[in-house]
Amino acid sequence: MKPLFKEVNSLDRKCYNRYKLTEDILMEHASYRIALEIYQRIKRGSRIAIVAGPGNNGGDGIGLARILLGDYEVHLYLPLGAKSPMAKLQLERFLAVGGEVIQWKKGQPIEGDVIVDALFGSGLKRDLKGELICLIKALNRQKGLKIACDIPSGLDEVGNPRPEAFKADLTITMGAEKVSLYSDFAKDYVGKVIVADLGVSFRKYRGRTNYYRLEEEDFTPPIRTRQNSHKRSYGHLGVVIGEKPGAGVLTALSALNFGTGLVTCVSDRELPLPFELISSHRLESFSAIAVGMGLGDRVALYMGRLLEELERETPMVIDADLFYHKEVVQFLNGKKVVLTPHPKEFAGLIEQLGWGKLTSREVQQKRFELVERFTDIYPEVVLVLKGANRIIAYKGQIYIDPLGDVALAKGGSGDVMGGLIAGLLAQGYHPLKGAIIGSLALSLAGRWTPNYSLTPIKLIEQVAQLGNGGISTKR
Repeated sequence: MKPLFKEVNSLDRKCYNRYKLTEDILMEHASYRIALEIYQRIKRGSRIAIVAGPGNNGGDGIGLARILLGDYEVHLYLPLGAKSPMAKLQLERFLAVGGEVIQWKKGQPIEGDVIVDALFGSGLKRDLKGELICLIKALNRQKGLKIACDIPSGLDEVGNPRPEAFKADLTITMGAEKVSLYSDFAKDYVGKVIVADLGVSFRKYRGRTNYYRLEEEDFTPPIRTRQNSHKRSYGHLGVVIGEKPGAGVLTALSALNFGTGLVTCVSDRELPLPFELISSHRLESFSAIAVGMGLGDRVALYMGRLLEELERETPMVIDADLFYHKEVVQFLNGKKVVLTPHPKEFAGLIEQLGWGKLTSREVQQKRFELVERFTDIYPEVVLVLKGANRIIAYKGQIYIDPLGDVALAKGGSGDVMGGLIAGLLAQGYHPLKGAIIGSLALSLAGRWTPNYSLTPIKLIEQVAQLGNGGISTKR
C-alpha cells in the first residue's frame, strides 16, 4: 500500500527549510518529469499544446514548454496570464529561449498530439465560471494524449468537480499522491496516476498521514496450508436471510467460495437453497454472522439473539437494510463489527446517528470528511464505504481501494463482497484485514470483459480463481 496526503504544501516547506531546496528546484523537477513522459511516449516534432494557469501550477506548465521547445512544436496558452513570482520567472525563461505565447479566444480550438492541463493545482476551493468552463470543455473535446499537471483542473481539494474538470489520460502529480485523486468523482478524470519526485527521494519528502492507497500486491487469498484439518477448522458462517432471500444466498455462496468451511442460511421460512448450503431456523453459535442483506423489516426476529452474539464478540458483517433501522446503532458498540454500506445506506446510518439528513450525492461529496468523523467516534468498528473507490476505515486509519472496475456496478456485487469479508471473519481474520482482503478480492474478481455482462454468480466464480495466480479474463 502507498501513503496518500490531503495536502503537500507542508511537505514542500520541509524541502525548503530542511533540505535547502528552493521553490525553483522543485518546479524544475516537476516540469522535467512531465517532459520525460512526453519524450518517452511522443515522437519528436509533434505538436504539444500547453494550457497554463497564473500560479505555480501554471509555472510547471511554462517550464515544460521551455524544456520541450526545439524538440516539439510547442503551443503555450496563458488564458489568465502569469501572476505568481515563479510563473513570471518561468515565462521570462520561456521567452528568452525564443518561445511565444498564443492568445486564446473563447471558442478557439486548442489542438495538439498532446494537450497538457496546467491551469490549477490541488488547492482549488471555488467553482469555475464562464470562459474557464468553456475552455475545459473545449479541451475535453479534443483528441490527443491528455496530461494533467498535479491534478486535473476543476477538481477541488477533496476531488469534486467544480463543476467541470479536465479529463486526463495521465495525471502526473507532484511530490506525493493526493487523497483528492481518489474520490469517486475523480475516477472519471484522473486516468493513470504517476508521482513526480521533486529533487529528493520520496522517503525523504513524505510526512505523516492516515490515508493509504491499496495495491494489487496487498491481496493474499485464504490459501489453506494445514493438512490435518476439517471443515470447522475454517469457520462456520451464519447468514441471516430476510425478505429478499437472493441477497443472503449470494452472500453465503460468496463466503463458501472464499474458504469458509461451513455456511448456514438462517431463515424462519423454508427456502430452496443450493445443495452446498445448510439451512437453519435459528441463530446458532457461529464463528461469524452476516446480516442485513435483503433483510427488509424482519429486524425484530433476530435482534435479541444478535445482541447476545455481539456481547460474546462474535464477528459480524452488517449490511444493506439494517442501516435504515434504529437498531443498527447498537452494533456500533461491538469490537468485531464490519459495516459495508453504499452511499445511500450510509446516509441512512448517518440519520440514525442523529447527524442530519443527507442525500447520496451529498455523501459522495463529503466521503472523506464523513468517514473521518465516523472512525473518530467509533474507532473499534471497521467501516467499508462502497463506491467507485471503496474506503475502509478503522481506528483513524483510512485505506482506499481504487482497483474496482465499472463492471461491478451491478445488483448483487455488494452482497458478494459482504460474503467475502464475512467468510474471512469466520476463518479468524481480524476485521480490518478481512475488510481489506475482501475488498481487494472483489476488485480483482470484477475485472471482466465485456464490462456490462458481469453477474454476481460470474463474480463468485471469478473469486474462486484468485488463488490460482490470476484471472483468465483480466483486462
